[in-house]
Amino acid sequence: MPTPEEVRLRFNILGPIEGWSNGTRLRLGGIIQKRVLATLLMEPGKVLPISRLIEAAWEEEPPPTAPHQVRKAVADLRRRIPGGARVLLTDGPGYRVADERCEIDLSEFGLLIRKSKQTASEGRTAEAAEMLRGALALWRGPVLSGGGGPVVEAAATSIDERRLTAAEQLFELRLGLGEAAALVVEIRELVQQYPLRESLRGQLMIALYRSGRQAEALEEYGRVRVLLVEELGIDPGPHLTKLYEGILRESPDLTGPEPAGPDLTGPEPAAARGLPVVLPAEPPSTLPYDLADFTGRDRELAEILRAAEDGGEQGPQIVAIDGMGGCGKTSLAVRAARRLAPEYPDGRLHIDLRGYTPGDQPVTAGMALDSLLRALGVPGTLIPDDVPARIALWRATLAGKRLLILFDNAADAGAIRPLLPATPGCLVIVTSRARLVDLDGARWISIGVMPPQDSAMLVAKTLGARRVAAEPEAAAELARLCGHLPLALRIATARLRNRPRWTLQYLAERLRDETRRLDELSSGARSVSATLRLSYQALDEECRHAFSTLALHPGSDMDIHAAGALLGSGARDAENLLEMLLDVHLVQQPEIGLYTFHDLVRSFAQSLLDEAGEDSGAVERLLGYYLTATEVACDLLYSGRRRRSTGIPPSTAELPDLATTERARKWFLREQSALLAAVTLAERRGHDRYVVCLARNLVFQLNDLGLLEEFGELSRVAVAAAGRLQDLALLGVSLSNLAVAGWKLGRLTEGLEAARESRDVAIRLGDLHTRAHSESILGQFNSLLGEFSDALGHMETAIAHERDLGIPRAEAESLTILSTLYEQWGRYEEARDAALRSAALSRRLGQHEGLPGAITDLAFAHVGLGAYEEADRCLAEARELYGDAGNEVNLALTLALSADVDDLLGRPPREPDQAELALALMRANSSPLRRAKVENMVGRLRRRQGDVVAALALHTHAHELSSSLSYRIEEAYALAGMADALGDTPDAVRHRVAAEELFAGMGVPEGRRRGHG
Repeated sequence: MPTPEEVRLRFNILGPIEGWSNGTRLRLGGIIQKRVLATLLMEPGKVLPISRLIEAAWEEEPPPTAPHQVRKAVADLRRRIPGGARVLLTDGPGYRVADERCEIDLSEFGLLIRKSKQTASEGRTAEAAEMLRGALALWRGPVLSGGGGPVVEAAATSIDERRLTAAEQLFELRLGLGEAAALVVEIRELVQQYPLRESLRGQLMIALYRSGRQAEALEEYGRVRVLLVEELGIDPGPHLTKLYEGILRESPDLTGPEPAGPDLTGPEPAAARGLPVVLPAEPPSTLPYDLADFTGRDRELAEILRAAEDGGEQGPQIVAIDGMGGCGKTSLAVRAARRLAPEYPDGRLHIDLRGYTPGDQPVTAGMALDSLLRALGVPGTLIPDDVPARIALWRATLAGKRLLILFDNAADAGAIRPLLPATPGCLVIVTSRARLVDLDGARWISIGVMPPQDSAMLVAKTLGARRVAAEPEAAAELARLCGHLPLALRIATARLRNRPRWTLQYLAERLRDETRRLDELSSGARSVSATLRLSYQALDEECRHAFSTLALHPGSDMDIHAAGALLGSGARDAENLLEMLLDVHLVQQPEIGLYTFHDLVRSFAQSLLDEAGEDSGAVERLLGYYLTATEVACDLLYSGRRRRSTGIPPSTAELPDLATTERARKWFLREQSALLAAVTLAERRGHDRYVVCLARNLVFQLNDLGLLEEFGELSRVAVAAAGRLQDLALLGVSLSNLAVAGWKLGRLTEGLEAARESRDVAIRLGDLHTRAHSESILGQFNSLLGEFSDALGHMETAIAHERDLGIPRAEAESLTILSTLYEQWGRYEEARDAALRSAALSRRLGQHEGLPGAITDLAFAHVGLGAYEEADRCLAEARELYGDAGNEVNLALTLALSADVDDLLGRPPREPDQAELALALMRANSSPLRRAKVENMVGRLRRRQGDVVAALALHTHAHELSSSLSYRIEEAYALAGMADALGDTPDAVRHRVAAEELFAGMGVPEGRRRGHG
């Protein structure tokens, strides 16, 4: 018989518990012994009190004799395990396992994970992957096969999370080794077990995409999206959404490495031979995931399938499903679409039009068409800017095709009409809360609440047949109290799953109490409110107040600082309240630090405000917080910006960390939608001073990002609010911003009127800052109109005031405008001097966002002077300063000039072609002035390169833009370019005469024009 020192013990708990001694399996006794031993083995070396072992051993209430039974179980285990007294030690108030005397698979698992992490950090990826494979191979199933009390259950959940994390780490390493294709099946198996785990779903999407299966990767996103909405009431998180968008546009960042260890004896790959790689041409499918526990609706489903078969001969077949919120319209539509999918081989598309999403704007026709066209594989560069052209492209693309298109959550018929195909062959399925009777040609199918038998089936499927069979009458009552509404039933059964000690009867009693205070439970919609009210009533008074008050936040997501401002508390106190609400599923967490309401939950919370009244100061606290935070961010991001008195005391709310420009930029970008919504909230509540001051801060970022339409709209709102306030100082600033927006958007009348009014207000107030800005804008407009002498007067006045006031940022901006004016005039030496002064001021300010524009202006002047090498050096610096995130409007000009200078220096075009990149940027932008200039530049370049067809097209479009905007200098260049492209023709003579008249009127001599010589 072996001595204690010779006994080799091993315990396995990663599955059914096993004990082994020198290769012989041990008999460990009954369930209590196994649970006690497993609990000790899960924390080897740690003393566990008897009370903890009792919690682990009994699932229900332990018997009074439980302490005695635990001690008895330990004594029995010591007899069964060789040398058991040295392995299971009594230590003070409890017991512990002497882990140095035995091997434990869980400890081995942890050791391999740690070694793998270290190995991977040393760059030995393949070895690290093998270690992870070894760790996962130890796994034989759930701890104790899923049995045990709450302690074992919690520990088993934690261990299973470690297993999943290890599997994800292994998948990540193998993806890095180029094993994408081989991984698809393995990841999919795990996804089927954990369908709500977004990180796994993301890895499956990457594996599919890298295997050339883009359509399937996009389909996975659709599946998890509908699953998350149905199960949890949330959308996919930002990481998964960003991955989906990257796959949709075929981002190069998602391209993985080539598989390791190629077969060197096989044929040489096509890419290596310089031949194009043929990608799989699969039809797109973005339909959401079909719910595995979809229940009932047999009659409605059959009606949809019959309606789909009655295809129209003159146009698309339209099947529209209407019903109240939460009745399962989307789930039914997806089930029908999946059944019908084989009949539509050219693609199956889905888009959420967000017609009934509280706090969110419906998806516009332009946005919807953009998404649909991209889903069909149309490159973004080929998608037109205007909606009519997108409609035409969409319908032309669908001509002769058989596609199934699901338009989900439509607000009205107007949202659908622009999206309809024009030819037969396609099936359109629409869902809406209202019946859209004015959508001609639609076959409508209305659905209500579920029949009682279907409700019972849904409860059984979502909760488990065994649990329902134990309380059939309570299950039927639960379904009735939920109004037989699918969403209410899912919320109720989810609460029961999360609270295993609750009985169905207990929840039914709670529902009965709550619905006595509801007016319209039988109508269906109130049953969702009743279900949510259960969670609300379980909160303490502080959490109830927080829940309703937080619904005042106007954005889709809020961070803890915005929540703290609303609640009048510190950020951490707000976070604690949000976490409590998260625990009862009254808020969701799309990512760490951000919280959001599901749309129906937000509606419920807002109804509470109607019932009990809101915290009167909450909205103003939020607006004050946003104003103070944006002031701090703007000071960091826009150096040299003048602070103006707002008339509003600084907020005392806790601010986020905005200590660096990078943090300020990230915060500003993340909060941009919420800030725009806050301005709308302030306007709606009559807080006009906040409207003006918040808008002033926001337009800096909108202008910097090239979001010109938003810039213009926000400026109009601010002007109206300042007018209501009768505050001339704020009115002058707001008018000045509106004038800038009008200039950039090419809205001459509006912009010029705003600039003049702004200047007049500034003169009345003696406000030299606003007057200087207004003079600068008037200079821009006069330059636009070709009135160069008047423009020069305005610019000289503006620059003189800015220099006297000591505002170098504004002076630098005005100098770039002056440089552009001189360059248009043909006065290249003066253009060079102004650009040099602007660049010097920008550098002194710390390379603020205006520097690359000033350097590009300097390059223009050098080109006019024939100093092409100098221009080339300037443009290289400008491109580097713009980087990957520069203002696209300005970057396009830099790229177009770079292509021009390369050609003038005798160089071949770069790869990719800088001129084509510039044109692509302008097609996607809303600045018609800049587009006209870029198209004229590229047109002259194409003519020099011998492509007169392309040159004529570019100049013709530039002429349409510039003449409609009274942009005289570019109108003249467009006419001259058209004449040059047309050669010796009557039209060419006519265009050249018109161009000369314009040049002469502006005083631009022939030898001082772009492209001369």
